[in-house]
Amino acid sequence: MATDLTLAPLEILQLYGYRFRIELGFRQAVHVLGAYPYHFWMWGMKPLRRGDGNQHLHRTSDSYRAAALRKMRAFHLHVQLGCIAQGLLQHLAINQTAEVWRTFRSWLRTMNPALPPSELVTANALRAAIPGFIASPGLDPNLKLILDQYRRPDIHLDSGKMAA
Repeated sequence: MATDLTLAPLEILQLYGYRFRIELGFRQAVHVLGAYPYHFWMWGMKPLRRGDGNQHLHRTSDSYRAAALRKMRAFHLHVQLGCIAQGLLQHLAINQTAEVWRTFRSWLRTMNPALPPSELVTANALRAAIPGFIASPGLDPNLKLILDQYRRPDIHLDSGKMAA
């Protein structure tokens, strides 16, 4: 069923099929990357009850409106970076299939190295490749300084052990 009566039945079915691809992309973005579940809190934000609706920003101070705009920009950047990361994972999965499967250090019941891996498999392969990347002698000294500064001592990436 469709509300646009000018579309041919086959075109409606084709467009409806895109819905599942889009929803799968959103699902991967949420569950693999955490791209949409966000919490950008504003310190001075007025609490709203469920169903209160708009905040009527035109009735607030200039500083409050500026803080609300800053919060919205942060949300938009968060979603955009998630979309970029998802695109990079898909690019690596399609164009570096053999390397991703070689680096993937886990087991899947339906694993088929002849097919491109999912975003989850690609993300796990990247995570498993981090220790080798950090240990490479050709690492840029500035990047090494940043990595050393933010490395957490309680996480040992060199063990090579992963939970099943």
